[in-house]
Amino acid sequence: MEDYNYFFDIADNPENDKVFVLIIYDIIENKKRIKLSKMLLGYGFRIQKSAFEAVISKKKYNELLERLPAYASAADSIKVYKIIGRGQVVSFGKAEENKNEDVIVI
Repeated sequence: MEDYNYFFDIADNPENDKVFVLIIYDIIENKKRIKLSKMLLGYGFRIQKSAFEAVISKKKYNELLERLPAYASAADSIKVYKIIGRGQVVSFGKAEENKNEDVIVI
């Protein structure tokens, strides 16, 4: 196991405005897949080639859900996992570099 394992605790109550989401996708068309990955950088960070994690507000979560259908055709797949409660992420193998890029979402 690596040093970048972590816990999260996202309570599901009205006072907590944050949600932990995992977004995974399989988009056939390269151009559309690149656009999707750039859009997702505005919400979180890439953990694998077709997977992103984010801790975002409930408002941003709903915004994300509204934007995603534009990137998926009948042959594509996008899944968003909203994770609430106490969780742990354990990683094996290559450590992912979380590059913080300056991204402006308009």
